[in-house]
Amino acid sequence: MALWGGRFSQAADNRFKHFNDSLCVDYRLAKHDIIGSIAWSKALLTVNVLTVVEQQKIENGLQELLSTVEADPEQILNSDAEDIHSWVEQHLIEKVGDLGKKLHTGRSRNDQVATDLKLWCVDEVHLLIHNINQLRQQLIITAEKYQTAVMPGYTHLQRAQPITFAHWCMAYFEMLTRDISRLNDTLKRMDSSPLGSGALAGTAYPIDRDMLANNLGFAIATNNSLDSVSDRDHVMELLTNATIGMNHLSRFAEDLIIFNSGEANFVELSDRVTSGSSLMPQKKNPDALELIRGKSGRVFGALTGVMMTFKGLPLAYNKDMQEDKAQLFDALDTWQECLSMAKLVLEDIKINEKTCLAAAKQGYANATELADYLVAKGVPFREAHHIVGEAVVGAIAKQKALEELTLTELQQYSSVIAEDVYQILSIESCLEKRCAKGGVSPAQVALAIKRAKNSFMD
Repeated sequence: MALWGGRFSQAADNRFKHFNDSLCVDYRLAKHDIIGSIAWSKALLTVNVLTVVEQQKIENGLQELLSTVEADPEQILNSDAEDIHSWVEQHLIEKVGDLGKKLHTGRSRNDQVATDLKLWCVDEVHLLIHNINQLRQQLIITAEKYQTAVMPGYTHLQRAQPITFAHWCMAYFEMLTRDISRLNDTLKRMDSSPLGSGALAGTAYPIDRDMLANNLGFAIATNNSLDSVSDRDHVMELLTNATIGMNHLSRFAEDLIIFNSGEANFVELSDRVTSGSSLMPQKKNPDALELIRGKSGRVFGALTGVMMTFKGLPLAYNKDMQEDKAQLFDALDTWQECLSMAKLVLEDIKINEKTCLAAAKQGYANATELADYLVAKGVPFREAHHIVGEAVVGAIAKQKALEELTLTELQQYSSVIAEDVYQILSIESCLEKRCAKGGVSPAQVALAIKRAKNSFMD
């Protein structure tokens, strides 16, 4: 039976019921609805709506229901209840009789669902942080393993300057660290309980809402009942976090797809994260990475969808808001899954170090070093830049690397070039000179790895 049937003289059309019901989505809030209901029963005890015996009986019934739900959450889907709130109330009444009908006193489904969803979001954020940290730790492991693996860095997808694979790993470590920072900021703004706000005007019972909030694990109660039941900022903020996080994972995937291509051949992916072709027996496709890249679109779309749903909604609660959960659940499930898959990709990845090094030596990646050499000899940088550009053109014409040009050939472009130029044109020199904080020198990369490892001990 619906929770609102008394006002109506006709039953809902089955088509409307199917259209209106949300149990198939919000059943995932069962645990949090029960936890919120236990806290509400204790609040009703403080205002004498329930006796000690009644409250204990209700709490025991809810704890039994929680155990049943945790053992088999999907059993809920066999019910024809309208939503998870209806399902919990109906099953509580089955356990404790008419006493269960007293639990909803002073409470609305509006503040109930707002509370359930916040509690779910808090749990999900902690799980996300755990999974992001798992990937961060795997990046550290991979970086340590390949600290000496030199490869070309890119701008505009053109070979630019030499870097190491470890430096590449630590770039994504930094992105993931910011993802955690954003999630922690979101937790701070979520740390208030809407329970006790009623339908929109607040509960009619003198409940200590701050005590109720503390019982649920929140720091405080929300300040305005009208805002409380209609606020889904935390949903949009989490979806924003997910969008940025998935953007990072998509870029990670795209890099590795390129590195794994036959043309680059910088990395080899494990058989565990690749698939073959139904026609071409030689193929080994980077499907895990392509799916991470592809699934990012679902998450971006979820943010857009929820933002559009809430745009222009009048205060307070509107049924439109029911649409938030399907998109939120799918987006965060997708983010969690992609984090785990990215970690799996890195676990068995192999770096073809000889191929990477050969590529780093091509494309005149040491041209900037030659320009800096000229600056050290007193040539203004803009003039040095022009000189090296001409030298690169000449080297290309001779099909030589810069370091393969003879001293006489180099001096055609500047008389200040001497024999000592060759030591600065080496890959080792290119790396070691980038020794400022955040640079690609072996010492700086080692320090970055150490700093990252220490961050897990703080």
